Amino acid sequence: MAGAGATWEGVATAPFDRDLELAVIEGNAIHKLVFPCRRILGGWVKANTTERIAVQPTHWRAWVI
Repeated sequence: MAGAGATWEGVATAPFDRDLELAVIEGNAIHKLVFPCRRILGGWVKANTTERIAVQPTHWRAWVI
């Protein structure tokens, strides 16, 4: 399972050139993306297709298969 047991980090610290699991955390709810993403200048892309995604994540952790 992706990121199981890993701590969420603030999105401002997300590294480039790594597969990441992204989430939007609102109150007590965690809304996780179900595919790996990569940070690029100016936003985010799906890791497998490099398609831009229209999401403003609040948190990240390493993508673990």
